[in-house]
Amino acid sequence: VWIFGYGSLVWRPGFEFTSRKVGFIRGYSRRFWQGDTFHRGSESMPGRVVTLLEDGGACTWGVAYEVRGEQIAASLQYLNMREAVLGGYDTKLVKFHPQEKDAEEPILALVYIATPQNPSYLGPASEEDIAAQIIVSSGCAGHNIEYLLRLADFMRYFCPQAEDKHLFSIEEALISILPCLYCTEESLEET
Repeated sequence: VWIFGYGSLVWRPGFEFTSRKVGFIRGYSRRFWQGDTFHRGSESMPGRVVTLLEDGGACTWGVAYEVRGEQIAASLQYLNMREAVLGGYDTKLVKFHPQEKDAEEPILALVYIATPQNPSYLGPASEEDIAAQIIVSSGCAGHNIEYLLRLADFMRYFCPQAEDKHLFSIEEALISILPCLYCTEESLEET
């Protein structure tokens, strides 16, 4: 069984696997439209994490993990709790295209996608509003800023040829907001 990750699974799968491949799926765009009140946020300040939006001409880069034997049941049980129960995600089968030049046919992979019907779905917002929400959110897995920056780093280092305007626009908005929130000793002395 192959499992495709396009958010935190790219750097922290949390389950044992046999192999992993970087690549993409077609027909979906990655969007920070899913609320998170556990891993990267709280009930009072939900974080923003990614989901996939059906988008015919787009492709989303990530990592596919191959699980075999006893790994299958353990990984699916873990992911059903992490993504489906806590995150409100549904599962789909998609065609995964490995980045490797010698890759043959696409691989059928399982993917978790949040839909507008789940209670944690936040939907669209401006990049600035999403960045502002990310800045103030933190959950049991860490700060929401870490989630955004690790995902942007993954795209830069493992998929430099790929574009993800939504992701990088939010990162840019976050970086432009942060200096406004940072209070230096000099500014404290002036007041």
